[in-house]
Amino acid sequence: MKIIATIKRTPQRDTRMKLTPEGGLVTDQLQYEVNPFDELAVEEGLRLREKHGGEVIAVTVGPAGLSEQLQTALAMGADRALRVDTDQPLDPLQTATALAAAVRKESPDLVLMGKLAIDAENGQVPLMLAELLDWPHASFASKIEVDPAAKIARVTCEVDGGLETVEVGLPAVITTDLRLNEPRYASLPGILKAKKKPSDVMPLAEVADLPEQGLKVAAYHTLPPRQAGEIVESVEELAARLIAKNLV
Repeated sequence: MKIIATIKRTPQRDTRMKLTPEGGLVTDQLQYEVNPFDELAVEEGLRLREKHGGEVIAVTVGPAGLSEQLQTALAMGADRALRVDTDQPLDPLQTATALAAAVRKESPDLVLMGKLAIDAENGQVPLMLAELLDWPHASFASKIEVDPAAKIARVTCEVDGGLETVEVGLPAVITTDLRLNEPRYASLPGILKAKKKPSDVMPLAEVADLPEQGLKVAAYHTLPPRQAGEIVESVEELAARLIAKNLV
């Protein structure tokens, strides 16, 4: 099987983000890591490769600095990496379009993606990618079983109130959820081997029909200070206070 696992870099999980007076993010000293849900995608790709053979390709869209996160995926065990090179910020549809170009170039059997990135938390790109490719899509996978001969994948999806098992034809796009697996650590031999693995760059100019940016973050704002709670003696008093504050 040929499997693509997509990678996005996100600020380290314990980072306290700071804002400029103009509403921008202070990024000078930020430390980045592989988006945790994307680590699950890489790990699942490696497990499927170990079971069915083939290769795992780590793919990302962004500047040269993302090579560090691709090296992490290679050190975990991915066979090679591909980065669509761009220094410009892309919105979700542009990112999905760039990824679609990379996917068409590689023609994999399966694309595994994190269900969302922990920085933006919008989870739009996987759905857009599946639509652009006209491939089936399964979300929030907690278990993936693949039958390469039949070209199908049975996916147990996390849904409100339980689990749902769906069957999709391959190739497909599947997003990963927390209970899918436990990502392996990159070993020292793996880190050394990663430096010798192929890592290709695809210029963004090769992406045909890249749409104009339709979404742009205007500014970031901190949350207002949390107010102290109030204790009321009855439902009637609660209702009266809510009405007085124009909350109902």
